[in-house]
Amino acid sequence: MNGSGLLGSQGRRLLQLGVALFLFTSFEGFVIPYFPVPVVGRSVHTLSAFLGVMLLAFGLIWPKLDLGVVAARIAFWFLVYSGLAITAAFFLAAIWGAGKSTMPLSGALQGSAFQETAIMAVAYSSAPTGLIAFALILWGLRAPRR
Repeated sequence: MNGSGLLGSQGRRLLQLGVALFLFTSFEGFVIPYFPVPVVGRSVHTLSAFLGVMLLAFGLIWPKLDLGVVAARIAFWFLVYSGLAITAAFFLAAIWGAGKSTMPLSGALQGSAFQETAIMAVAYSSAPTGLIAFALILWGLRAPRR
């Protein structure tokens, strides 16, 4: 697949994923009161809605990026992983009522060592992938070659 075809296909996938996150956040909103710490459940709700909007925006600009095939694939998968990983970390924290060591301001409680480590590993893995994806996207938005 050539670069422009790949970028168009990836842009459409980002749009689909953004809408899927809206569906997720709609259903997740119904169970917020049932989480051990509802404030963390509301954080998942807000975060997944924000990620949905972000992916819709990126999906619209994605075909305009000036990236090669390898850079486009790295940016796409790192962006998707980063967003879903941080959402998953908050979701785990909401389900377990844990995560105080990773997200102390969220109102989460202190979980078991396993829970805290799992939340931390998933949350912290989203940062470098997100930074790389954002850097590649910014690079892809530079003025096109003439």
